[in-house]
Amino acid sequence: MGLTRRGLLMPLSAAAAMAATMTVLVAAAVPEAAASPETRREAPASRAASVAEAEPVVDGAPAAGAMEAAPDVPAAPAPAADLAHHGYVSAWGDHVAIRIRSENLGPSDVAASTVRLRFSEPLAVRQELPHGCLRSGRATVLCETGGLRFRGGARQTALDLRLADRHDEVVVRLDTVWNGGARDADRTNDVHEVLAPATGDAYAF
Repeated sequence: MGLTRRGLLMPLSAAAAMAATMTVLVAAAVPEAAASPETRREAPASRAASVAEAEPVVDGAPAAGAMEAAPDVPAAPAPAADLAHHGYVSAWGDHVAIRIRSENLGPSDVAASTVRLRFSEPLAVRQELPHGCLRSGRATVLCETGGLRFRGGARQTALDLRLADRHDEVVVRLDTVWNGGARDADRTNDVHEVLAPATGDAYAF
């Protein structure tokens, strides 16, 4: 007679029958558990062969058509535009007056552009800057010229600035720092350096 965990008596024949039933169920659920060692060693090899037949490989790489590289898409070229700035600089005492005429010689339009003015002498702390201009350091001013269309006319920028001290002369360097990302092959007409003696005369660029 067998004894269960709860102390109930179970006939030994019934326990043996239940154990046999459990063995059959386990063997059906896990065929490899009931297989011989030789059968278990052969099973992985047969599965590997079936996988190899399903996925052909050529020279260690997947078969043609399994993976295709994305074609390279060339980047669009930047539009070309020729910006030009001309005008004059006049200095006297601690004052500097600058007049700028900005235009686009094409062939593409420019949505926005910015002109940079750098001075050889520091500017006074207090300045009256026109709309669209701001300080960028002790001796630098940036001015937005706005959009410039090809053959769409010129934009005028007028600045009347004060230096921190009186000087006999001042050097003004002017260039374009932003042109909307356009490609400008001619920088001779938008980059200038002007020496202006403090005589009140206008020196063109």
